[in-house]
Amino acid sequence: MTFRGGGPLDTSNVSGGGGGRGKLAVGGGAGLIIVIVAALFGFDPGVLGLGSDGSSTTSTSQEQSVIDEQIQGCTIEKANEDTVCRIVATTNSLDAVWADIMPGYEPPQTKIFEGNVDTACGPATSDVGPFYCPGDQTAYFDPAFFDVLTDRLGGGDGPLAQEYVVAHEYGHHIEYLTGALQKGQRQGAAGPTSGSVRIELQADCLAGVWAFHADKGPDAMLEPLTQQQINDVIQTAKAIGDDAIQGDSSNPEGWTHGSSDQRVRWFNVGYSAGDPASCDTFAAGSL
Repeated sequence: MTFRGGGPLDTSNVSGGGGGRGKLAVGGGAGLIIVIVAALFGFDPGVLGLGSDGSSTTSTSQEQSVIDEQIQGCTIEKANEDTVCRIVATTNSLDAVWADIMPGYEPPQTKIFEGNVDTACGPATSDVGPFYCPGDQTAYFDPAFFDVLTDRLGGGDGPLAQEYVVAHEYGHHIEYLTGALQKGQRQGAAGPTSGSVRIELQADCLAGVWAFHADKGPDAMLEPLTQQQINDVIQTAKAIGDDAIQGDSSNPEGWTHGSSDQRVRWFNVGYSAGDPASCDTFAAGSL
């Protein structure tokens, strides 16, 4: 069990299926998030669900309806058992925490899809993994990814490991609101000290900030976190480091997200301090 209490969840910012048709941004950085998240999870970022005519196949209306119905029926109790509802509950917790600690916080949208989806950053498939599109300020998740995370990549299989992934994408939204995302996109897409690496490590740190606050106070949604749950997150952060993904051929000049050790370190920075100010990876002398 991760979430405390019972009753319905707020689904006002969560929906199922694909979004509106949009062009893949070039140069402005909106497409960068898709590419670097694809690199994070070890998939080919060129596989974006495009057909030979440049079109994409989105989830069918029936599939979207099923997902939407599942979302609307989510409760806290179901969030402790069901992946879709766990994503919804995590967004509720994230919105509550960030609204409390960040003046002027504006929540993102979340879309839960299967297979394919259209976004303001372009069409994408599940191969891309979870991602955030700044063009529509929306975080995208295919629940099937979490099986890949554990079975293929060796990430933790506990619920907090999944919640960490959601919190990481929300971290990109926080970066969008603060301007850190735009700053990073101007500082290069690859390399050990690139803007891309700094963006990703900052998102890990911001996920740690959320975890610090998520189980505290009378309105906290999470039960007190255990060391085993934190270990699941650390296992996941290690599994998705650039060096772990790339294996023996890993070259820091090709890094887009940071090493396993760096990802663990920055999550722990946020989790230990509970302060977004501690997550300034752009000011860090050493990542």
